[in-house]
Amino acid sequence: MINKIIAIDFDGTIVDDKYPEIGKAKIFAFETMRQLQNDGYRLTLWTYRSGKTLDEAVEFCRKNGIEFYAINNSFEGEDYDKTTHSRKINADIFVDDRNLGGFPGWSDVYQIITKKIELSVSTNGTQAPKKKKKGFFGL
Repeated sequence: MINKIIAIDFDGTIVDDKYPEIGKAKIFAFETMRQLQNDGYRLTLWTYRSGKTLDEAVEFCRKNGIEFYAINNSFEGEDYDKTTHSRKINADIFVDDRNLGGFPGWSDVYQIITKKIELSVSTNGTQAPKKKKKGFFGL
C-alpha cells in the first residue's frame, strides 16, 4: 500500500480562487482526490485559510466526499508550537496552483503522481514532460 502524504492547497487548486468565498470546484478535483485516497495516498489540506473560512472549506470538501488526513498540520492532532516547530508541513508531494508553471489540472496531477512524471518548464512558458534518465549518469 502507498503511504505517501500529498499536501493540497484549496483556493485555485481544489476550487476556483474566489477567496474568501468558495469558488466552483475544479473539474475532476474531487474525483481525483478520491482516487488518490483509494490508491493509498493520505491527503492533507494545506491552505492559507483559517477560522471560519477554513471550516467552510473543510465542510465543502466533506460534502464532496473528501476527509483529510490532516488540516494545516503534518498529522491529525498535531499541537503546533511556533517556538519548537516549523510551519512547513511534512508531505511527500505538494499540489498548489502557485507551483512553477502553474496548476496543470487534476487529470495531469493524477498522471504526474501515479506515473512519477517529472515536468520541466519550456522557454515558451508551457510545461513539457521531462524524460527520465536511465542511470545515475543518464546513460
